[in-house]
Amino acid sequence: MEYRFLNPLPRIVAHRGDSAYFPENTLEAFRSAYELGVDVIETDVHLTKDGEIVIWHDPTLERNTNGSGTLESHTLEELKMLDAGYTFTKDGGKTFPFRGKGVQLTTLDEALSTLPKARFNVDLKSQEAEIVNKYIEVIRKNHAEDRVCTASFHLDNLRKLRAAAPDLLTSISTMEVIPLLIKQKLHMLPREFKRKIIFQIPVKQYGIKVVTPSFVREMHKRDAVVMVWTINEEKDMEYLFSIGVDTIMTDNPRLLLETAKKIGIR
Repeated sequence: MEYRFLNPLPRIVAHRGDSAYFPENTLEAFRSAYELGVDVIETDVHLTKDGEIVIWHDPTLERNTNGSGTLESHTLEELKMLDAGYTFTKDGGKTFPFRGKGVQLTTLDEALSTLPKARFNVDLKSQEAEIVNKYIEVIRKNHAEDRVCTASFHLDNLRKLRAAAPDLLTSISTMEVIPLLIKQKLHMLPREFKRKIIFQIPVKQYGIKVVTPSFVREMHKRDAVVMVWTINEEKDMEYLFSIGVDTIMTDNPRLLLETAKKIGIR
């Protein structure tokens, strides 16, 4: 099966949007990232108290808003009343340029419809299985099947998604990465994978270096895609691209774009 999400192969992924310059995981951050020319916008979603899919990373609201408590204990209407730009600062708290400017939490539906040509990498944060069917509903409503890749640390929800919507592209969870990593270290990988494998991994996991030249080489032999997060230093970006990593996720997409252009892959 061919996936438009992977064609052209994404190189630059904006982690939570243009989050170094705009409040993370907001429409403002997403618009800026898209206008910069990134390949994919990475984001996270939760299920609200009234069953809506809302974009947010943390399980709680304190770090980025003037609200408190868990996101999932609030209704969408309650969340829309919060200031999602309240704590954003670029100078250590001297100024808060987006406070009181009307920056809101946004729904996945709003993000997909506002940027109808943008590719999104969406992490299902809610552990509750109910998020899966609602998520599929939002993807179908926006005809976004071929421009979204879904990730999650909750393997049960990924399995449910794959069963209910086999046409949707998913990355593999940490619990699926570990046995493949072990087999790679022991030279016991199968000659080919039964389905398209998308790795979304850090350079190191549990003190073990995951992303090595041999790892990338062996996974590419099996047509896997290696996406690495979250890389914010130019030297690290250059090294990872030099060993063949396909995609880098970053909090600083401006720097990653400059780096990719400098080394000739953009």
